[in-house]
Amino acid sequence: MRALQTVTLLVATLGAGLMAGLFAAFAYAVMPGLGRSTDPTFVQAMQNINRAIINGWFLLPFLLPVPLLVLATVLAWSGPGQVALPWILAALVLYLAGFFVTGGVNVPLNNALDNTLDQALDNAESEGSPGAPADRTGALKAARESFEGRWVTWNVVRALAHTAAFGMLVWALFLHGTAGTG
Repeated sequence: MRALQTVTLLVATLGAGLMAGLFAAFAYAVMPGLGRSTDPTFVQAMQNINRAIINGWFLLPFLLPVPLLVLATVLAWSGPGQVALPWILAALVLYLAGFFVTGGVNVPLNNALDNTLDQALDNAESEGSPGAPADRTGALKAARESFEGRWVTWNVVRALAHTAAFGMLVWALFLHGTAGTG
């Protein structure tokens, strides 16, 4: 049972760390860099990123910590690593907070960026100016303005939540590892 607890905590910690790193990198490098871009470059880059990120390399470390943290909680409830339970629970709450921000705010904003832009360009074409540069420029500017500020703010929130969860799990691993050795 102790080995299962250790592996569960270790893999959950790795997943939380990978997500913390990804979202933090967006906060301190990707979005500030894209923020210096023109509207067409910004919108196209975000669309490409949002489409490319849905893959196993992202989904596995993003989704797997949730059931692992639930299992780690159950195992620590009455197991030898009970001393780590409060930290595991805190990590679970923080991880779920970041998880729900992603699913409830950032992903819908990603989808809206695609839909708003497509709809604006369709409207411009139906008004008799198919793909006119001014219409496209206005559509790109509007799509970016409705997206960028909220997305960046909520990305920082999820980066902080995942980073805090990662820190809690590192401490939980430490406590679990030293439980019963004193």
